[in-house]
Amino acid sequence: MRPDVIVIGSGFGGAVHACRLAQAGFAVLVLERGRRWQPEDFPRGPDDAWIFDIDEPEKQNGWIDMRFLDDMWVAQGAGVGGGSLIYANVSIDARPDAFASGWSAPISFEALAPHYARVTEMLSPEVLPETQLTLRHRLLREAAAKTGASHRYRKVELAVSFDPEGSYPETRPADERATKTFINRFGRTQGYCVHAGNCDLGCKAGARNTLDLNYLAVAEDCGAEIRPLSLVSHVAAEGPGYAVVYDEIAGGRRVERVVRAPRVVIAAGSLGSTEILFRSRDRFGTLPRVSRALGQGWSSNGDFLTPAFYPGRGLSPSIGPTITGAIDFLDGSDNGARYFVEDGGFADVIGNLVRARAKTGRSSRGGGLLKRLANALDDGDTFETMMPWFGQAMDGGDGRLYLGRDWLRPWKRRLKLDWDVVRSERGVGGLIAAHERLSRATGGEARVPPTWTILRNLVTPHPLGGCAMAAAPAAGVVDHRGEVFGHPGLYVSDGAVFPRPIGLNPSKTIAALAERAAALMIADERPAGS
Repeated sequence: MRPDVIVIGSGFGGAVHACRLAQAGFAVLVLERGRRWQPEDFPRGPDDAWIFDIDEPEKQNGWIDMRFLDDMWVAQGAGVGGGSLIYANVSIDARPDAFASGWSAPISFEALAPHYARVTEMLSPEVLPETQLTLRHRLLREAAAKTGASHRYRKVELAVSFDPEGSYPETRPADERATKTFINRFGRTQGYCVHAGNCDLGCKAGARNTLDLNYLAVAEDCGAEIRPLSLVSHVAAEGPGYAVVYDEIAGGRRVERVVRAPRVVIAAGSLGSTEILFRSRDRFGTLPRVSRALGQGWSSNGDFLTPAFYPGRGLSPSIGPTITGAIDFLDGSDNGARYFVEDGGFADVIGNLVRARAKTGRSSRGGGLLKRLANALDDGDTFETMMPWFGQAMDGGDGRLYLGRDWLRPWKRRLKLDWDVVRSERGVGGLIAAHERLSRATGGEARVPPTWTILRNLVTPHPLGGCAMAAAPAAGVVDHRGEVFGHPGLYVSDGAVFPRPIGLNPSKTIAALAERAAALMIADERPAGS
């Protein structure tokens, strides 16, 4: 197949483009760096495929890619379905005021409303049924009431299928597989949530509406080709189109391949898309007109988790969906801090790690916290008395990504981050203070990790920015459609295009922006032979 469009990545931006362009008759090729996962392959044990190593993907091409940057850990999915494989299922619109400043003029909440609706139609989000409320959710609602914030409390929409006749289990189910299955409207088999608590590690019940079960399913049904284990190096401008250079990963080897198309959509995530453009512009010189604003305005989206302990109160955060509700303070009424508190959860595999490290005494940093977690064990439920308060905050959005030399291997250049905590302290600090306040009000004791109190380090699964949307190349990398300034027919479609943080889970906004961009591309251009 000679493609009309090459899509790099299959997450919330790439999957939407693949689906809509294939439906419109374009010949679409999707290059995905990770595997195509099946439920029976989801990692569970210590010898399973956990890690995706960007330096040696032919040796390790597992579930998650962890990047360790300047005071920042970034967690990213690797596989067909991108970030939808590891995210906590939250599928919610940004607040209208999130678009009040910083965005290109055509982008507003009103402009995105019909595209949010299309995402809703595809992902079929639901809220947690009252008959299936987790113990964490009940605590969240109680905390809102006891702190006078009941009007800020809400259930959050989740891209999860719940059994309308189901109930919350008293203990973790012995079998992760679904007890009831159905065929979704895209012809794929799914099941209902059994509350096994492994959302971030893959749902063996098939209850999570991940992108391989909807957008990518439609794309393939319409003729799109998805090539897993295809790691893109760079993109080169060639005449009126582009060449994409990638490594085919198979049999423990990497073989360089080149594929060409008149249009390319880079949707490799905030870090991945930014790095591809950096390599293309600065290392290979194949995209020389990419804006000098590349890498600017990076955001962690203010993610933070604070464990709180409730002696004698069962909470079992390793049972049920990872996130189910929120308390919204994004209006800035808390002394200007803007944040979105959520309940949190862990897969049970974390418990195995805690037990092992607490017994051996490994881990110097945070060792006390690990021992405290281990002491919370009761009746085999690692976190029975712990509430992982989670959430996002409006951080400074002023990080800078760049290509720098690896200090261990100075002959190599890799993506690095220059990030200063100062402008982020108000938002993140407000979120942490809320975690402490909500804990006290409900009889818990919050323990802010020393990674923040001492080191000022953060962990994020929601990296944003690096290829910011703007009105002109002096201020950003792409226009309001995601088209790269100076390189017509080359697009970016993922969290990299965000010019500022939005303070809550961004996946639905990424998909809505992609819906809009794909619609504009289809309106402006016709596929070959049409």
